[in-house]
Amino acid sequence: MPKISHDTLWDLAASEVHSRESGAGEEGDDAGNPVGFGERTVFFIGSKAGGKTTILLRCLDRDEPPKPTLALEYTFGRRARGHNTPKDIAHFWELGGGTSLSDLIQIPITAQNVRALSVVLLTDLSKPNVLWGTTERLLQAARAQVDRACSDQSAGESRPGKQPTPNRTPRTLAKDHPDRELINPFPVSLLIIGSKYDIFQDFDSEKRKAICKTLRFLAHYHGASLIFSSSKSEGLMSKTRGFVTHLAFGTERGKTVSTDPNKPLIIPAGMDSLSQIGTPPATDFDIGTLHARNPLDLWKKVFEKIFPSESASDPKDLKDPAKDPQYSEAQVDSMRTQKDQELEQYKRNASKSWKGMELEFQKS
Repeated sequence: MPKISHDTLWDLAASEVHSRESGAGEEGDDAGNPVGFGERTVFFIGSKAGGKTTILLRCLDRDEPPKPTLALEYTFGRRARGHNTPKDIAHFWELGGGTSLSDLIQIPITAQNVRALSVVLLTDLSKPNVLWGTTERLLQAARAQVDRACSDQSAGESRPGKQPTPNRTPRTLAKDHPDRELINPFPVSLLIIGSKYDIFQDFDSEKRKAICKTLRFLAHYHGASLIFSSSKSEGLMSKTRGFVTHLAFGTERGKTVSTDPNKPLIIPAGMDSLSQIGTPPATDFDIGTLHARNPLDLWKKVFEKIFPSESASDPKDLKDPAKDPQYSEAQVDSMRTQKDQELEQYKRNASKSWKGMELEFQKS
């Protein structure tokens, strides 16, 4: 007598996915996603007003003017592999506000999507004094959330009847690469985009070299791809789009490699090395005088010697969005003003009441 299955539709679907992945073995694309995987998530983070929305719209072929991102925004894209085949789906999330809203990173990065997740970090090349701080804070927050999501997923898969998902950590470096033990790859695929190259190219040559060297080190250390871009250059936008669509849909990302600091950098993950990057760009001071805990800390100290870091509590990042003119709404703002006035009046009345009570208490 045949065995009766009590599995739900979702259990059967999950089993089918696992069997397909098992059939594919360890084969996957270099973004760490299994071949044939039809649904991915790409999360954009980075510098405030750096151009994330512009790049995202170009990647989705949407001819519309970019608007400032309010907190966290979501959209999606579809791409057909061929005739009469299901379309691949890419979920795009974009975090606004630079580092000021980094707590929201926990929303797009979940146990459900972390195995098919990629992160795009945009750094504003025209503002080197906030470059390291923005990169450091956002990558730390994203890495911590990825680790939590992976932990939650592993806990869920440890339940009886659950089949574990194969590890899809991106294979950044070849097995014989000399830097394998010297870097700390990001746990999911990472792309670093240096935006506003049109402004950056007019910088002093020594400053350009320092920024290029540092970003090459950061990208290589985190196992990331690196590309410089500009909304003013169709060629650079096209190459940038190639990198993003590679993460979103598994397309070819191109084989161009450019490490010349006098040209836009284009370095796919795993195509650089510490020996090619060289030592930190110290010019007028002795690196030996810097007390660093590790290579990453040393590069940070050198970079911030050249480009002193701006305070993380910059009022521009912490200002009240309710008072930002770009989000103005006449009726809402009018009511808000009225409520603010009522609150101030309430505070004054309450203060008088407390003072009166204190006087009565003293008399008694």
